[in-house]
Amino acid sequence: MIAPELKDSHGRRLDYLRLSVTDRCNLRCVYCLPAAGSSGVAPKDVLTPGEIERLSRLACGLGVSKIRLTGGEPLLRLDIVEIVERLSLMGLEDLSMTTNGILLAPLAARLKAAGLRRVNISIDSLDPTRFREMTRSGDLSAVLAGLEASVSAGLNPVKVNVVVARGLNDDEIPAFVDLARKTSVHVRFIELMPIGETGFFTSERWLPLAKIQVACGILEPCSPPKGFGPARYFRPDGAAGSVGFIGALSSNFCGNCNRMRLTSTGRLLPCLASERGEDLLGPLRAGFADEDLAALWRCVAQAKPERHALESQAARERFMCSVGG
Repeated sequence: MIAPELKDSHGRRLDYLRLSVTDRCNLRCVYCLPAAGSSGVAPKDVLTPGEIERLSRLACGLGVSKIRLTGGEPLLRLDIVEIVERLSLMGLEDLSMTTNGILLAPLAARLKAAGLRRVNISIDSLDPTRFREMTRSGDLSAVLAGLEASVSAGLNPVKVNVVVARGLNDDEIPAFVDLARKTSVHVRFIELMPIGETGFFTSERWLPLAKIQVACGILEPCSPPKGFGPARYFRPDGAAGSVGFIGALSSNFCGNCNRMRLTSTGRLLPCLASERGEDLLGPLRAGFADEDLAALWRCVAQAKPERHALESQAARERFMCSVGG
């Protein structure tokens, strides 16, 4: 049987779903959330495990074969292991998660046993004091324990996401390269993006990808670790891990984008910065049949823009937590 293919109006195959399970987070990173406010939606408005399973099965029937669980912070959900178990039974090519790692250490082995394949951990500083300042409360030791537990549990590959801001953590770029050199971890440097009106993003803080690469020193191109995102990978001399680069602003990768996003409130988005989308939770709870929900899904796919609009005001009107970054 030929596998189904979901394509947008530009001919891109959309086989990767980023699925947010909560818009809540236990950190308030300076570039992601304001110091106060944005407490999250009411629990009754968030997808249940059963609803997540149904919409994910629907997505698989349309051609999605890869799902990444995101948030907010997905590990804040007390039923996260159940959610992973439900999704792991669908025969996906890949099931992964992005987390800040604070709660990961005691859960890594359970998540692996439940069917999670791999994990990305957000770490923007390797200095405990600076990490606490950037996250407004985070404990770096807990995150590093989560990283170690993930490697031990066999969540492979383990990737570390580093959002780089000029004058804040750009001086730590060599230290993160050393992390990839000395361990099996794959470090990805990510350009700062103007998502959410936090007041943090400025042209002075934004460091273009080319300058991030220069700060890494000499690197050799290498084959990427398992993954389906836009990063380009390089290897430091003698390294077990690798270094990747993601530049949404200065190195646009929209031409090869294969993603759609489902928020924790059941809104399907064709693009991270898109103003367009479709509520699926309301129709699902109203009793819509799968074929009706699938028709809505296809409509959103057709609305996927040719390129993102991260520079627009619309991108600043919603926080990353609410769109499942």
